[in-house]
Amino acid sequence: MTRRAKIFLFILAAIFLISIALFFFFQISSQNLEVVFHDVGQGDSVLIKSPFGQNILIDGGSDSSILLGLGKELTWWDRKIDLMILTHPHDDHVTGLIKVLKRHKVDKVLYTGALHNSPNYLKWLEIIKDKKIPLVIADKKQKIVLGEGLILEIIYPRKSFLNKHSPNLNNTSIVAKLIYKKNSFLFSGDIEEDGELELLDKNTDLKAEVLKIAHHGSDTSSLDKFLEAVSPQIAVILVGENNVFGFPSKRVLRRLKEKNIKVFRTDLDRTIKLVSDGERVYRK
Repeated sequence: MTRRAKIFLFILAAIFLISIALFFFFQISSQNLEVVFHDVGQGDSVLIKSPFGQNILIDGGSDSSILLGLGKELTWWDRKIDLMILTHPHDDHVTGLIKVLKRHKVDKVLYTGALHNSPNYLKWLEIIKDKKIPLVIADKKQKIVLGEGLILEIIYPRKSFLNKHSPNLNNTSIVAKLIYKKNSFLFSGDIEEDGELELLDKNTDLKAEVLKIAHHGSDTSSLDKFLEAVSPQIAVILVGENNVFGFPSKRVLRRLKEKNIKVFRTDLDRTIKLVSDGERVYRK
């Protein structure tokens, strides 16, 4: 082996060892939970970065914007998505996930299995099948323990939508509550009034410091009694700038203002990163 080849191999080995050291340094030194509400235009995409090293992606938006967001948030040596969650199969939630499947290693997928003939949804399912990624069905309450003091609770739906057509896909949305010690985040997908009423009727503990407002701030969601049950300090609205739907609804914004809830919007504030140390939540 030539001297130049030996030097080259030495440099490669050094880079590898430094990368491993940095990985474990950040794993050990960071005790914070980060929740990133990505600006993906008119669509939803939320990345959860746990203090234990897991990356959880909820929805992917309507285009490839999420790839840029993940590129900024994930280190080059940690490109894995431990859990991908599709709340429901509308294009503004599933399309970006196709791109993620092609670029990132995904360990597991959680979805409802609801039937929908959208080409993007069918393509997403096809790639998952080709890559042999395990699929888990959300059809009842379940808890996913991510580490000490960190739990992801799936609180809706309470029945199976597997291989079923639904007259309103929004109300098949997965609703998840992330609990980190004393702090909680509620991710409400696109559930509308009927979904919110069902959650209220089931006497579920909905209280959370942070609420991802359902359906981009549409007035079909965010009932007064639902907001009162959650009682958030912060509300995040994932919505596209100057969208044709007129989201978020002025009625919803008024309800939030009347309840003194701090509102962040991706059409105005762009990507929003919230951090929890288990005691308080703040914007980074």
